[in-house]
Amino acid sequence: MSKRQQIAAGNWKMHKTFLEGQGLAQEIRTMSESELTNGAKLLIFPPFIHLQSLVKQMEGSAIGVGAQNINEHEQGAYTGEISAAMLKSIGVQYTLVGHSERRQYYNETNASCAAKLTAAFKHQIIPVYCIGETLSEREANKHFDVVSEQLAALKVLSAEEMSSCIVAYEPVWAIGTGVTASAEQANEMHIHIRKTIATLFNQSIADAVAILYGGSVKPDNAQALFSMSDIDGGLIGGAALSSRDFINIAKGF
Repeated sequence: MSKRQQIAAGNWKMHKTFLEGQGLAQEIRTMSESELTNGAKLLIFPPFIHLQSLVKQMEGSAIGVGAQNINEHEQGAYTGEISAAMLKSIGVQYTLVGHSERRQYYNETNASCAAKLTAAFKHQIIPVYCIGETLSEREANKHFDVVSEQLAALKVLSAEEMSSCIVAYEPVWAIGTGVTASAEQANEMHIHIRKTIATLFNQSIADAVAILYGGSVKPDNAQALFSMSDIDGGLIGGAALSSRDFINIAKGF
């Protein structure tokens, strides 16, 4: 059994009004406290409007609260953006960096992700660094190369920072499509990711880093995915909007 932290992370994306978010978070907390006995770590990544209230709502629980994005600059004339210092000031502990939707729709690059990783750690916020290839990249047999290039952004981190960083592999072709990489396909990439991290840092850091799989994770496929040697949990989208599905996925460890 892996000694790595097993993590179920829920990315709410652009869903839930203020009251709906409070309700969902409360259900997740209540269910996790009464049903979850396997030591899995739960993280939730709601839209920005929820962060301050959900940090308070989760006080005294084991559930971590994170932002879906972070700006790489300390402060300044960046209308619509939110800095690491602002997030830290309301108790946010985690942030997503480089989610495929951010890369696809908002032109985030490996270089901008590297800057965001640096900004997060400067303010003691743990990043979940998201990587993954598109369908055309996989069909062209470039998926390992694409992921290796994305992982190179981690070189800005110190060994100590990398030890607490979380990586999430999300094949773009499996996000929100209902298509899941097979457990074997996913694990093959997770092994490649761990080898690449060992090359960038060292083997003991690579062995300790939690690597999550994202892309249509559901209660009925979670157990098969989580039983793989190098899959340490899930970054869950649609199913994280149902407290029952989210908890059932977390029971899959």
